[in-house]
Amino acid sequence: MSVDYVQLGRSGLQVSRLALGTMNFGPVTEERDAHAILDHALEHGINLIDTADVYGADANRTIAWSEGKGLTEQIIGRWLAQGGGRRERVVLATKAYGDMGEEPNDKGLSARHIRRACDASLRRLQCDHVDVFMLHHVDRSTPWEEIWEALGVLHQQGKVLYFGTSNHAAWQIVQGQEAARSRGRLGFVAEQSIYSLMERTIELELLPACRAYGIGVIAYSPLNSGLLAGILRKGDAASRSSSSRAETGLAQHRDRIERFEAFCDGLGEHPASVAQAWLLHQPGITAPIAGARTPAHLDAALRALEISLGASELEQLDDIFPGPGGPAPEAYAW
Repeated sequence: MSVDYVQLGRSGLQVSRLALGTMNFGPVTEERDAHAILDHALEHGINLIDTADVYGADANRTIAWSEGKGLTEQIIGRWLAQGGGRRERVVLATKAYGDMGEEPNDKGLSARHIRRACDASLRRLQCDHVDVFMLHHVDRSTPWEEIWEALGVLHQQGKVLYFGTSNHAAWQIVQGQEAARSRGRLGFVAEQSIYSLMERTIELELLPACRAYGIGVIAYSPLNSGLLAGILRKGDAASRSSSSRAETGLAQHRDRIERFEAFCDGLGEHPASVAQAWLLHQPGITAPIAGARTPAHLDAALRALEISLGASELEQLDDIFPGPGGPAPEAYAW
């Protein structure tokens, strides 16, 4: 299998069309298995590794939040420290915004927190720089002038090569890009947003804005909390062990999920692979994030790279999971 590479947005940076998500590393996947998954990804040509400073604590709090935050970056750092060209071969992306301490300035996007968060991530990752540093969420209390001042310092210091956003609305990205332009900066080259067959809101505003500004979109939660991962194939026991979000979604959308899994059976493909393949067919999508907990999960994502969906098949998927009707304003106006 050959992995294709594309430019990340309008930058010259080449990234794989599949990103490895690491949020499960620590609370769900133990370090030894996480390192095996990272090696497996690299062996198959996946070079885009996505993480964040807050990763390491889980929603069920089996690891205390105070102990878990930063754990995932530490696991990745120890993997990179093994050498063998690991750091040289990967495009490493991390994020900052979340609460990392008990003090009032230990969160958000103030210049103080951005610079301190980046330095802390570099220590945990055992690196002198990250390739892509992303703003994990919007901070309405901090002006763009302050944010770009802090990001500019990180770039001048050689600690960050490219910048991106996550969970930003289209108008917020426009504000950020125009603020960067006024300072003579490249601006953002990536936006990470939730996107799947079952969650297509970004088709209204975000995707068109990112395409217009040359920003690559990296899609997270491509399987919508497991609902698109063959949840009905796994049986009632697996359904009962799913997250509360998945249970609610299954109750609301069972008919559509049944139709989707039957569609995948007709293709002879696993639902998880088809769901991620669909994303790869959407204009403006750089890569879906495969949040693999096991090597088998990663293999299902890798299979998506080999699936070609024709116009008829894409129409059938649109019929099962209708989008918002295209970009705004045509989606809701004449």
